[in-house]
Amino acid sequence: MKNETVQTDITVIGGGLSGVNAAIAAARLGQKVALIQNRPMLGGNSSSEVRVWVCGATSHGVNRYARETGIMGEMFVENQYRNPDGNPYLWDMVVLESVLAEPNIQLFLNTDVHEVEAYGDEDDRRIASVTGWMMGSERRIRFESELFLDCTGDGLVGFLAGAQHRIGREAKDEYNEDWAPEVADNITLGSTLLFYTKDVGHPVRYVPPSFAKDIAATTIPLKRVIRSGDNGCSYWWIEWGGELDTVHENERIRDELWSVVYGIWDYIKNSGKFEAETMTLEWVGSIPGKREYRRFIGDYVLNQNDILAQREFEDRVAFGGWSIDLHPPGGMYATESGSKHLHPDGIYHIPFRSLYSVNVSNLMFAGRNISASHVAFGTTRVMATCAVIGEAAGTGAALAVQHGVTPRAVYERHLTQLQQTLLRQDASVIGLRSSDDEDLARRAKLTASSTLRRLAVEDAAEPVALQGGDVALLVPVAPELQRIELLLDAAAATTLEVEVWSTGRAENYIPHRLEVSGLAALTPGERQWVSIPLAWKPPTAQHGFIIIKANEHVTLYVSHQPQTGVLSFVKNTSTTVSADFSNQDPEQPVVLWSMKKLVRKPFCFRMYPETTAFEVEHVTDGFVRSYGEPHMWLSEARDPAVSESASLELQWQETVQISEIHLTFNDDVNEDLINLHHHYTPFPVIPELVRDYRLEAYVEGQWVKVHEETANHKRKQIHRLPTAVSTDQLRLVIEATNGSLHAEVIEIRVYG
Repeated sequence: MKNETVQTDITVIGGGLSGVNAAIAAARLGQKVALIQNRPMLGGNSSSEVRVWVCGATSHGVNRYARETGIMGEMFVENQYRNPDGNPYLWDMVVLESVLAEPNIQLFLNTDVHEVEAYGDEDDRRIASVTGWMMGSERRIRFESELFLDCTGDGLVGFLAGAQHRIGREAKDEYNEDWAPEVADNITLGSTLLFYTKDVGHPVRYVPPSFAKDIAATTIPLKRVIRSGDNGCSYWWIEWGGELDTVHENERIRDELWSVVYGIWDYIKNSGKFEAETMTLEWVGSIPGKREYRRFIGDYVLNQNDILAQREFEDRVAFGGWSIDLHPPGGMYATESGSKHLHPDGIYHIPFRSLYSVNVSNLMFAGRNISASHVAFGTTRVMATCAVIGEAAGTGAALAVQHGVTPRAVYERHLTQLQQTLLRQDASVIGLRSSDDEDLARRAKLTASSTLRRLAVEDAAEPVALQGGDVALLVPVAPELQRIELLLDAAAATTLEVEVWSTGRAENYIPHRLEVSGLAALTPGERQWVSIPLAWKPPTAQHGFIIIKANEHVTLYVSHQPQTGVLSFVKNTSTTVSADFSNQDPEQPVVLWSMKKLVRKPFCFRMYPETTAFEVEHVTDGFVRSYGEPHMWLSEARDPAVSESASLELQWQETVQISEIHLTFNDDVNEDLINLHHHYTPFPVIPELVRDYRLEAYVEGQWVKVHEETANHKRKQIHRLPTAVSTDQLRLVIEATNGSLHAEVIEIRVYG
């Protein structure tokens, strides 16, 4: 046996997505980081050992423009490029490689931390070290750091350090939460085991083990959805243990879940109710995917009211968008719905004060153990949200070490630096504008080879009858709207009614307030362009939600050519999911207006007058995602049959020294990417991403190439020049995209 001591600036315990993102964020800011994981692979519940989907703010396509950026966004896009079929082992590789790419991270797999040395009074404690045992290597390792992050999920490190925490549900009156119980209790969400199946093409016999549950003798076949072709997280409802202690009784919970998994497969194979003769079990999980245990107490406890009100905290550092998603205590044996969902009207914000301990001065946390009530935890617990929380916590930890202060002091004295650092990293702090004085691009005059100003979609591909209900278009209104034209068929003389609604908040994409309505008298005919007067000039540029009312005589057309900045919706007339499976009010606006059937299929329209939504100045306006308007530059559409470049140019009044250039391209954060098998995205690279480009500086009277990139598939590229360049002009020349007809750039930053 070996005894070792490892000294780093920061120690991150827990190698799930929150810990991985925290470690990478801190390492990229120059801190030495020890990342400790008690399993042989990274990824936590998303790894090939457990295989849970990485859900986040998109809420499986319910929320608009909501996919995560920053480090989690990098992994989503990279996984789509390498692993579009959702192989869990290839996802493991993407996560591992993200960590191994950082020279400032020391990775310790198979290392279980179970000792914490902490000192101080109950209200003012400090961690000196944590100690772990590396299984299979007989190494006992003591980790010493200035700051520790508990990303373990269960919160063991913070617990051993004496950090204040909660387990279970708060009473309704503690935070005035409608969804909390009248009386506090110790009930949590339960744990889950998943399984995979496959069709082998020949008959396969299945003899269940003796411990398999007789599913027919339970309420499961009556109250849950069982299908022979489903895999993995389609069986998220195989959940149990919420009325037990999900840590101390983990083995009992696992055995019960195993009995149900093998019993469900017996029911599918041998009941005669399913076509499963040639199917076999391919994989069964052995580690329960835990949902909930300890939640630490920070300087602020996020609660249900914050989520639903979308409270804009001054110290917001991350965002979420998954519904408040709570499950019945009885789990799979409950007779009520397997889950119930409460959606805000869009994304919500997460404050930095919920990421550090109220009483352990050098303890931070990220993931499902942050400072949140049980009800609020119902949304913050999903893994992509845990990941962006991890990046925020890791960034805050790095600044705390850099300044030699506590995380609380980062909030009190260095909050602006924290938020601006996150924005520079391409993490999303929704609604916050970059104000980086070191960014030379902010002082430059910008010009472009062309700019999209005529907003129209005219390539009709598919009819959509209005007899099925209302439909809608979301468009940027900048600076005003006078009228729109719609391509339609009219089977009889009729009047078409159209309304324009504002969305209420810049980060929301729902109809909030009726601004103007218009009528059009239609005569019978096919493929008519019909004009509807809709005069609206908002005080600032913002999105308009244009509702086309149901009409049994009218058919619209959608295009299969997407247009950045434009979304299409249908109004749901009824829920499409069994109430036994998932209970959610269909009148919630983000549920009522669904874009799932029309993703990348805009209705054919023409908008007047010309728009300023895509002017080149947006690449330095400080926003890196949609907020009130798209906040990006788009060139005019280019002919794909002609080799035609597009460019934008920065010009300074004086000579500047350039050593580093940041480019952020449009990776369409409305596209709902997934790490595993929830759905298949047909393209390995987001089509709107720029593919081939070069950077040129004007030196001694001529343009000189300083960097060239081909086959790009990333959203953000940072180019550090081998030698600083002195110039007063810089231009980005775009030769090709990954499918878009437009060159699309979100942001350019330039540093000396």
